[in-house]
Amino acid sequence: MTGRTVIRGGLVITASDEIHADVLIEDGRIAALAASGTPAAEAFTAERTIDATGKYVIPGGVDAHTHMELPFGGTFASDTFETGTRAAAWGGTTTIVDFAVQSVGHGLREGLDAWHAKAEGNCAIDYGFHMIVSDVNQETLKEMDLLVEEGVTSFKQFMAYPGVFYSDDGQILRAMQRSAENGGLIMMHAENGIAIDVLVEQALARGETDPRYHGEVRKALLEAEATHRAIKLAQVAGAPLYVVHVSAMEAVAELARARDEGLPVFGETCPQYLFLSTGNLAEPDFEGSKYVCSTPLRPKEHQAKLWQGLRTNDLQVVSTDHCPFCFVGQKELGRGDFSKIPNGLPGVENRMDLLHQAVVDGHISRRRWIEIACASPARMFGMYPKKGTITPGADADVVIYDPHAEQVVSAETHHMNVDYSAYEGKRLTGRVETVLSRGELVITEREYTGHAGHGVYTPRSTCQYLN
Repeated sequence: MTGRTVIRGGLVITASDEIHADVLIEDGRIAALAASGTPAAEAFTAERTIDATGKYVIPGGVDAHTHMELPFGGTFASDTFETGTRAAAWGGTTTIVDFAVQSVGHGLREGLDAWHAKAEGNCAIDYGFHMIVSDVNQETLKEMDLLVEEGVTSFKQFMAYPGVFYSDDGQILRAMQRSAENGGLIMMHAENGIAIDVLVEQALARGETDPRYHGEVRKALLEAEATHRAIKLAQVAGAPLYVVHVSAMEAVAELARARDEGLPVFGETCPQYLFLSTGNLAEPDFEGSKYVCSTPLRPKEHQAKLWQGLRTNDLQVVSTDHCPFCFVGQKELGRGDFSKIPNGLPGVENRMDLLHQAVVDGHISRRRWIEIACASPARMFGMYPKKGTITPGADADVVIYDPHAEQVVSAETHHMNVDYSAYEGKRLTGRVETVLSRGELVITEREYTGHAGHGVYTPRSTCQYLN
């Protein structure tokens, strides 16, 4: 561990403030901030000085929804914890929260141990875990209490994927009742999977096999219906609810209504829903398969409502749901049958830059950028102010960001272990220049200087919006 670092002359942006300040880092933490050019700032001494003049100094991104090495549809997500966390760092993200999976017939602990084994010693940045609950029974419910005590404080359930991850309403209610008692947060994949399976079967019987039909059968109304049902079940259980990857304006309306009623209901969306649409799913020559994810991409008119939700705080977080599958050999498993295309998009490296582009385009403010990408996910999942902000005592997870640099997104230059980019050819203004994780340089002036094993497991407290 280097002793002290000082970052001079940058514009420090957090969710609450923008200030021209110098930042002193000591022993992996933020030690002090002082307005640039003041005697207090001049008094900062350090072995290493980073010049951030003309740049932003922002907290490292917190991506609270990733799937490294996830088994799905007979294959595995193509990013390992090593490649995925390195790519995250290149994109200015310094903490991920990934999903450990309980398989049906097995315990939560067994799943969690398996994910610890995948991640330990392999991560370039810090990481935590949520727990996917696929099999609700008395043992599972007891294990939920134990996991909350040791810092795995959120549990994901699926109203989709019957036969794989699916939970019925009774199982969901039981898990919600348990989380109401133990302080955990239920995360919900809200789509009516039972109804969707009927529509899939009918589409395939009509010979509608192309990727674009993936978006047509997974109807926005079935996302809204499931979102509504999840909210009501949480209300019955007296539990908070976090709805993942919200993609449809009708689902946003359900969340807004619940929040207007004062319910502890939260929502996340992802860059793919803000920047891509069903037009991508319809790309010819099976190219549309690159954009198959669930919830699916929606028609373009949904985007304005998602941006509005982010501005009004009806949506609080932007995560990636990073779950990459290569076009060659993985997405191609679904040629001739869209239902066999592995669901997921690569994005962990692109999130911070795409959201900065949203600042440039006038969708959100600079502080809101940091709020939805750093501070809110850290608060939502019990890591604030250790993560998600720049304040004395916080981990020195800091990004020097050049707001004027221009880049073109491409699979040729990205660092994710996948053979295509969902944003190929997109021009962006703004780029990560230097990244520190707990005071250590992971990216140094656009060069990777980190290493596998630097990242450590981060236990989390309960949702900080409920305290």
